[in-house]
Amino acid sequence: MSIELRHLRCFLAIAEEGSLTRAATALHLTQPAVSRTLAALERRLGVRLVDRSTHHLDLTAEGRAFRDKAAAAVAAFDEALDPALLHRRPLRLGHAWSAFGAFTTPLLRRWQREHPETPLELLRIDDRTAGLARGEVDAAVLRGPVGTPGLVTALLFTEPRVAAVTSDGPLARHTSLTLADLASVPVVLNTVSGLTTLDLWPAGTRPATTLTVGNTDDWLTAIAAGRGAGASAASTAEMHPHPGVTYRPLTDTPPVPVLLAWRAAAPHPALGALVALARELGAEGLREHHRAGP
Repeated sequence: MSIELRHLRCFLAIAEEGSLTRAATALHLTQPAVSRTLAALERRLGVRLVDRSTHHLDLTAEGRAFRDKAAAAVAAFDEALDPALLHRRPLRLGHAWSAFGAFTTPLLRRWQREHPETPLELLRIDDRTAGLARGEVDAAVLRGPVGTPGLVTALLFTEPRVAAVTSDGPLARHTSLTLADLASVPVVLNTVSGLTTLDLWPAGTRPATTLTVGNTDDWLTAIAAGRGAGASAASTAEMHPHPGVTYRPLTDTPPVPVLLAWRAAAPHPALGALVALARELGAEGLREHHRAGP
């Protein structure tokens, strides 16, 4: 059997989703078809790529090593077949919901002016690594800790956290909020691409009730409908204003690290310039904040 592109895409979906069922949904296939494709790939390679001994699938050591190579191969194949990339290779930048926050437009304009030879494509992809683990992008803006093996990260800047509450609810009357305030109501968690988990709250003070959603749009809709409150980074307020959602500073939480991540096996040649520009804009924003005062 020869390995085809579909085998690699299937394996990358399994690695990203951690579940055959979710991978099948993402690929628009049946679960038995995904299982057969994975088994055929493992037979051809002669190694076990996925540990199926637990309910949540984990990659074996061989699977983790193969993932980086498969992602690079898929990305290279897609680029080779795109006529638009024959002369100029764009830098595809993924993000899950807020890109660079307030710095997004300044960065895109500066990049276009200073690096016209390398188009910067900003892509919103609702998953844990904003398309990076699957090879859909060259780099990704991620918030919070990144535990995916094979990825390299650079800290760009940090931003404060905010609470998102129902605009006509009692919490919106406060000028700032704490984790205890949020714990008094159901908390809405974006478990697919979001930043916040219950670990943000100290043990013993966690919310009694949670509501899980799969993307930022559903997160905002649930909060606007009065089904609960949420916590996120300040850039969410900048990039996702909503008439039914009010954002307030969350005063007792640490700032959120904003990272640029890329695959160690296949870095884009323009990544260094992107890191430098993003850090420069972040530093300028911090200086302006200090000059403006509280």
